[in-house]
Amino acid sequence: MAGDRSGDAPLGQTLWRGLRGRCPRCGQASVFRGFLDIVDACPSCGLNFAGHDAGDGPAVAGTFILGFAAIGLAIFVEFRFEPPLWVHVLLWTPFVLGGAVAILRPLKGMTVALQYRYRDVDTPTRPGAQ
Repeated sequence: MAGDRSGDAPLGQTLWRGLRGRCPRCGQASVFRGFLDIVDACPSCGLNFAGHDAGDGPAVAGTFILGFAAIGLAIFVEFRFEPPLWVHVLLWTPFVLGGAVAILRPLKGMTVALQYRYRDVDTPTRPGAQ
């Protein structure tokens, strides 16, 4: 594969760096400027992130993860304790909103790390573009 950087670091280490929001190449600097904005280049090693495009991938993955957890827990609580509906609203609204905020940044960092490992982000054209 043209963009495979398997010689840099093991896949697990690259994913761990992405999960922590660190540069996938050096692991020193953050890939984020603000909460979800990606820096143009790593201030430590100079890795260019200009071609990075996470799209909706982290949001979709987060929706599936949180949806599975919230529905599973809500079903458990319903059958175990049989609470009134307002208890579900009080439990699951902050769970889903807080979970979305907590999980989106690590998922986006992992997307950046996977793109670094398997896609050449230094080329000016995006994959599939003519």
